[in-house]
Amino acid sequence: MGLESVGDLALNKILSKLDPKHTAIVACVNRRFRNSASEESLWSKICLDELGLHAPLDLHGNSLPSFKATYQTWRESFNMYPWPLVKRVKRCWDRLKNWLTINLPEAKATLRRGASEADIQELEKILKVKLPVPTRILYRFCDGQECSANDFDSRVSLGLIGGYCFYEHMVNVYLLPLSQIILETQEITGDISFDSRSKYILVAASLTSSIKLFFLNCTNGQLYVGTRNLLPDGEMLPCVPNDLINLQNASSDQQQDAMLLWLEEHARRLENGIIKIREEEGIRSINLFPEEPPLCSTAITNGVKVRASSVLIPEAADLRGHSEKYLFAYSIRMSLMPEGCIIGGMNFSSCQLHQRHWVIRANDVVVSDISGEAVIGMFPLLRPGEKEFVYESCTPLPTSSGSCQRFIYICSWQVIHMNPLHVEAAFFN
Repeated sequence: MGLESVGDLALNKILSKLDPKHTAIVACVNRRFRNSASEESLWSKICLDELGLHAPLDLHGNSLPSFKATYQTWRESFNMYPWPLVKRVKRCWDRLKNWLTINLPEAKATLRRGASEADIQELEKILKVKLPVPTRILYRFCDGQECSANDFDSRVSLGLIGGYCFYEHMVNVYLLPLSQIILETQEITGDISFDSRSKYILVAASLTSSIKLFFLNCTNGQLYVGTRNLLPDGEMLPCVPNDLINLQNASSDQQQDAMLLWLEEHARRLENGIIKIREEEGIRSINLFPEEPPLCSTAITNGVKVRASSVLIPEAADLRGHSEKYLFAYSIRMSLMPEGCIIGGMNFSSCQLHQRHWVIRANDVVVSDISGEAVIGMFPLLRPGEKEFVYESCTPLPTSSGSCQRFIYICSWQVIHMNPLHVEAAFFN
């Protein structure tokens, strides 16, 4: 290559353009090249680019003597897996952990250290399954969350997957550690009529009184959530479109399963503010009602802002039903803009909800038309700068898509003047 005549500075510049494999090959040429290829700055850049590491640390956060040793340790730790897939899984966990560190550190504290290969093999032996490769790597980085099925204190709000609350229905989903996956899977699969050809394990669950269970099919890599008919006949809904799951042979760099796709999408929604923290009575949790378009609809009329969004409640679905096959929960948030309520060219410093009118459709067919005073018996008074008034309810639908069109009538605090506020939220599975 004619590199013998190249100066050290130029040589380092050239090496910085190489990937780790070719850098290691150059190091085999002679002592000078080996010294240049061992520069700490070179391996620091490699560790940052490939693993997002700013310090020489191993998988569990322990310090290592150099970035070169760090990269070697990581490659040895995952030598049985496709390296591009390992990097992808690490990026996913880094995004989730970074968000939790900033927004919900108490939930970050529940994340466990990564599981060992021996831990994974023990689960596979006991449950007689073979975990999809992406799921194996996910658990190598983080062995779920510290949780107990007997815990019903404030910790039930710290589930990584989050949840929702309406009326008496409260859900908050934890990612289960391997040890609990074994126990819970053994206990529950004896009560469920699963397809004998498929191997299901319980990977995530709500610890609240409202049960929501997620099962990974180790045969096809799909993730499912149980419906109302889970225990009688094993009825479940897929969590990820099947055409997104591309299970290939173990040597494929593009291999993926629903667990990885699901967590990547969850991280995207958290980072983009689509789902946010909910705080109620001092308890903070991840709230799955979307708060950004296009999944959240917003209307501002005469200074009154109304936001609406919905989520499917799969654990209440009844796929064998007809008129009430799916259940959707919807959230309505009302607030007053800083300029106050503007009616007939006049500004008022407050306004109050007087009447509401819901028109709920399944696709284009009206299935419910409700009109009445207030919401849940409340006439919320809105003032600029105050917290949103939040109203959450639910509705059954015969289809997996539809909409709720809302006309909310507001009267000013000082004059009687009715103004309809229109906002629409889409229901979709």
